[in-house]
Amino acid sequence: MHMNDMVVISTDDHICEPPNLFDNQLSGDLLATAPKLRTDPRGKNYWEYQGRLKASVGLNAVVGRPFEEYGMEPTSLDQLREGCYDVHARIDDMDVNGIAASMCFGNSIAFDGRTFHEAPDKALALRHMQAYNDWHYEEWCMAYPGRFIPLGVLPTWDPGATVAEIHRLARKGFRVVMMNENPTAQGLPSIHNDYWDPVYQAIAETDMTIALHIGSGNPAPHASLETPIEAWIATMPLSVAQGVADWLQLDELHRYPDLRIIVAEGSIGWVPYLMERADFSNWRHRAWTKSRFNGLKPSELMRRHFCHCFLWDPYGLKNLDAVGLDNVTYEVDYPHSDALWPDAAEMLWHQVKDLPEDVIDRITHGNAIRWLRHDALFAHNRREDMTVGACHARARAKGVDTAPKASGGAVPLTEDRPVTSGDVMQMFSEHAERRAREAAL
Repeated sequence: MHMNDMVVISTDDHICEPPNLFDNQLSGDLLATAPKLRTDPRGKNYWEYQGRLKASVGLNAVVGRPFEEYGMEPTSLDQLREGCYDVHARIDDMDVNGIAASMCFGNSIAFDGRTFHEAPDKALALRHMQAYNDWHYEEWCMAYPGRFIPLGVLPTWDPGATVAEIHRLARKGFRVVMMNENPTAQGLPSIHNDYWDPVYQAIAETDMTIALHIGSGNPAPHASLETPIEAWIATMPLSVAQGVADWLQLDELHRYPDLRIIVAEGSIGWVPYLMERADFSNWRHRAWTKSRFNGLKPSELMRRHFCHCFLWDPYGLKNLDAVGLDNVTYEVDYPHSDALWPDAAEMLWHQVKDLPEDVIDRITHGNAIRWLRHDALFAHNRREDMTVGACHARARAKGVDTAPKASGGAVPLTEDRPVTSGDVMQMFSEHAERRAREAAL
């Protein structure tokens, strides 16, 4: 196999929601009360919904910027590549990156639909969330059938409405729904509470996959305000281990042996140790902890129920047998700061080129198709048209520009010293104070 022969699916990317998101889905009062993209006096965009404001954060959409301009300041759409919010430009950026298909989480709605969860009027939030799901499927995913994996948002503040939405999404064509890895962060009962019983049942009945995204419930903590920010960035993937360990104890893994959970943006290098540690802990402590693994090892449950996504993890790939050959998928994380664009195919090939061809096929696209039930890729597109080489050829024919573009974005620090967590927090604080002053005027 050569690099250009690979078919690559990215199981974690993001959408910077466009200002016309609801225009074709709603009308009248529902459209008037839907989330709105606003512009502040400094020209920066923010979303407003039911009295709450959410800025566009720089590191969520820096793809295509020079590295020196990475930062976490509020941004505006004109500072972003069009592929961040325009589906046609996104396909071009996928092609130039050698990506056949992509699963896209939100940005302004958060990785778990938090924007709707925090809204005071939940009846209105439910209708707007459904409109978001309809837009995501009809105007984003179906604009290029098979090139995107539909990913639904759920109104988990109401189990009955959640069950109804799961079945509605299944009828529509969704096979994946996102959840918060730790719902207590949303003020909801823990995943072990009976509150969730009808939700798990509906997910099992509809053969849905649960997608958990890093940072939604168990964020990586900042060690101190004086700690260089790279320490926080380096430990972000490891924070997902806490959530996975929690879900690994879920009774429903035994009740529903086909339940599937994909963990986005957590990488894979830590997975073998967690499995080893969970097995040891269960052997050493189960006599008093009364954990219920029903004769199975935690590591066996991990392989049966969990899929893990990696972006750059040569160490994890060296231990692929321990992680599970069928439990790994690839991700780009476009347009976030870790995103390997426009050279994801080259960077991926560098990591996998020495693996057997059948293993390369599994981790580049086969596992994603199976875990996410995405048969639509080849149902709507010929395999030979979805290879890295074919995608690159289309991008070259269109002349997609990949040169870094300066955006004029602010950076947290101009002094010659490491940027700290405190610098970044100060940037957010100053922005929040400025927004509050502007809102009062």
